[in-house]
Amino acid sequence: MTATLDTRPAVDLALVRGDVVRDEIAPARGPWSAVVAAGDVLTIVDLAGNQAVDTLIYAAEDHTVRYSAATTITAQGSIVLTTGSVLRDSESEPLVTIVADEVGRHDTLGGACSQESNTLRYGHHTAHQHACVENFLAEGMRWGLGKADLVPNLNFFMNVPVDPDGALGIVDGLSAPGKRLALRADRDVLVLVSNCPQINNPCNGFDPTPVRMIVTSPAEAS
Repeated sequence: MTATLDTRPAVDLALVRGDVVRDEIAPARGPWSAVVAAGDVLTIVDLAGNQAVDTLIYAAEDHTVRYSAATTITAQGSIVLTTGSVLRDSESEPLVTIVADEVGRHDTLGGACSQESNTLRYGHHTAHQHACVENFLAEGMRWGLGKADLVPNLNFFMNVPVDPDGALGIVDGLSAPGKRLALRADRDVLVLVSNCPQINNPCNGFDPTPVRMIVTSPAEAS
């Protein structure tokens, strides 16, 4: 499948209108990162649908302050993310808030694929395949981050149901071409993304595709 890149102006695609600060494509299988200033909104557009977007979030001024899955899940009382979910650090301080969501369910448990986990799950013939951990490490180096700075990530647009016995499944996504979600930065944050390259399970429909990253600075209410 070839993703159709939506050519509409970024201001029309953004879920929260404002001045466009950044409009970029995160390539299929590749990384992306940016600092999003407090109050600005990042809209992620799932261009072709069913594309998992593995994400880590850090305080821009102190990368030891970072997204905590455990704190976020505990504070909201839910393992899935949608509009109103606040992504928190280990001290339960807000980093970003999901302010709009056209899908309704995003994953906090599935983690990031790696060459090691691919080999364990799918066989040694997958050992050469590029994976999310490699994306995080390569892109994180630009910001002084290393392996010790990687923590359990969240996965936008990824569908990971939990069976009654507690087992996790990775199944077809709930997204569709052009579906979006929007994250408001509650402080200056570094957003680090691996546009997941996984081809051994349905998290990307077995065919990774690009996503569009639009940052807007909403106009202040008069």
